[in-house]
Amino acid sequence: MKSVSNIGFALFGAALTAISFGLARFAFGLFVPPIRNDLELTPYLIGIIGALPLISFLLASLVAPWLAIRLGARNAAVLSSGFGVAGLALISQATGAVSLGLGVFACGICTGLMMPALSAAMQVLVDRSVHGRVSSIMNAGTSVGVALAVPAVLFMAGIWRSAYLAFAALAFIGMIAAWFIIPSVSRVTPSDAAPPAPISALQWWRLLRLSLFAFAMGFISSAYWIFAPDLVVNLGELPDSETGWLWLAVGIAGLGGAVVADLADRNNPPITQALMLMMLAASLALLAATPGKIVLAAFSALVFGLAYMSLTGLYLMTGIRLLPGRLSMGPVLPFMAVSLGQASGSPLVGTLVDNLGYSSAFATFSVIGIVVALLSPLYPHYIDFGTDEPEEEETGLQAAYDYQLQDEEGEPYTYDTDDEERPGVDEEALPEPADTAR
Repeated sequence: MKSVSNIGFALFGAALTAISFGLARFAFGLFVPPIRNDLELTPYLIGIIGALPLISFLLASLVAPWLAIRLGARNAAVLSSGFGVAGLALISQATGAVSLGLGVFACGICTGLMMPALSAAMQVLVDRSVHGRVSSIMNAGTSVGVALAVPAVLFMAGIWRSAYLAFAALAFIGMIAAWFIIPSVSRVTPSDAAPPAPISALQWWRLLRLSLFAFAMGFISSAYWIFAPDLVVNLGELPDSETGWLWLAVGIAGLGGAVVADLADRNNPPITQALMLMMLAASLALLAATPGKIVLAAFSALVFGLAYMSLTGLYLMTGIRLLPGRLSMGPVLPFMAVSLGQASGSPLVGTLVDNLGYSSAFATFSVIGIVVALLSPLYPHYIDFGTDEPEEEETGLQAAYDYQLQDEEGEPYTYDTDDEERPGVDEEALPEPADTAR
């Protein structure tokens, strides 16, 4: 096993995230036009198939924390990558709806297992003082993966099978690297950290509101992720290769999502959510109105990418803050809600496209986005941690992680650097100490 620094693990985690989320999950929409033409699939079938990786993501997310504990971070990450390799290879050899569906379903399992495995490894390999920074870098891997899919569609749109074989090869490389870099740890909670308090009725109520907003955002965004490239090809009559510029714009703009989420934590999360949802709705309307103009279509993708990644970052931060002490639950719930919304929205978009056309389908989802944005004053406030001077409380993703584990006095838990070993962690599973990269 190789020793890695904090920043080294962050970049490695971002690479695995780019493969599992960017290529295995979100790149599918980019290749929908050539896949649909070659396999002679209707928009309704594409909508159903587009929902399958989201359903498998949900199922995998339910057992992923348990697997990370039972198998250890290394084996869980290797298993995740293995599903990615199998799914991407199946897609490359798909001959119809069934084989294509099996491939994207396996890719969804890959995404569901990856982040809990990386989070488990992060608890051991990375200093707690930079958990938020490392998480932001790893989450940005999604945008990087989406952007990396662009050269494939620009140069390989007509040979999408070869593109997916190349993706499978990258996933295989990631699987081998995970075996050598990620430690075989299981328990990630220190034994002397204070146990989390029972979840109160107020917390459940706020978690429900968070989950409903996350579900709605996923529902609205499903139209863009699955059908945006198909729209500009069939309605705007653009070449298949031109759709790559949309995903490049989504990936570039998505990198700014972490910054917006951090600003939201410092200022007003409900207002930020309202603004980002309005931007999400505007991106759908703009694309439907100007599908034949690649510059305006790419601009809509910029707006969509910034709004989507900002909202997922905001939901992640809120979930962590609402459930202090529960490392495997707080970050998972909002992402499960987003995926459930996407799985619900994808078939409906396909049905609307079949019956009403692309413009009406996207306009309908844009209106839903505006309505949800108007409900943003109901967005949950954070749980009061009991600080005497809340105006001086630190903000941002790092602050959210600082309050995840607490000691018996209710203060943020920190490791004693003078201790010979970290409590609750199998020292034999750890690599040699590495220099800290701040």
